[in-house]
Amino acid sequence: MLPNLDGFSLVKAIRDKNPHIPVIFVSARVHIQDKLEGLQLGGDDYIFKPFSIEELLLKVSIFMRRSQSQTETLVAHEVLFFGKFKYNPDNMELSCGNNIHKLTAREVELLMYFVKNKNKLIPRRDILIALWGKDDYFLGRSLDVFISRLRKFLSADPNIKIENIPRVGFKFVLE
Repeated sequence: MLPNLDGFSLVKAIRDKNPHIPVIFVSARVHIQDKLEGLQLGGDDYIFKPFSIEELLLKVSIFMRRSQSQTETLVAHEVLFFGKFKYNPDNMELSCGNNIHKLTAREVELLMYFVKNKNKLIPRRDILIALWGKDDYFLGRSLDVFISRLRKFLSADPNIKIENIPRVGFKFVLE
């Protein structure tokens, strides 16, 4: 509901130019479908109006700190190979053959967390705290969106799965 552009189009344009920039939606659109769409397009968080300015400032601080350290970490890493995939940290691209997916910063964080903890049961709470700094219902829904997107990307290799362990968490299976 911006003057010449909606937030969804804006985040698409931002992600096309620089996938490292953290994006927090602050919106009067309170339907869960809007929140899920914003997160699917690459938003890192989605806050409904009215909101607490203290919460927004804290989230901005957290995302800026994380973005800065993540960018430094991503640039420092070599190209990563797992299964049939190649992850290129310079441009945050996941490729399998000729298929290339540009990942968002949050997708990279989640994928790297899974790869680091491959073949281990990871409690949902641990993932939420590692990536968002807290565990709550709405962040859990965001996590589900990011896992769904990663599953879609990773479906090109049948030896890689993100298994849901009901009421516990997830297991990134890499055979």
